Amino acid sequence: MFGLSYGEIGVIVMVGLLLFGPGKVPELARQCGRALHMFKQGLKEGMEEGEASRPRPGLPEEPEA
Repeated sequence: MFGLSYGEIGVIVMVGLLLFGPGKVPELARQCGRALHMFKQGLKEGMEEGEASRPRPGLPEEPEA
């Protein structure tokens, strides 16, 4: 996962617990998950809108009827 070993992930988790405490870590993880979900949803919507309105680079434009 992202080129990290289990030991490195464990160190990151331990540092997170020390910095934020055990009560705050689940809340932070939940907020990160929501942000990632919203980011992916925004990318998906942007791609759908972009495909309909812009011609793809490198492809000839279709003549209008």
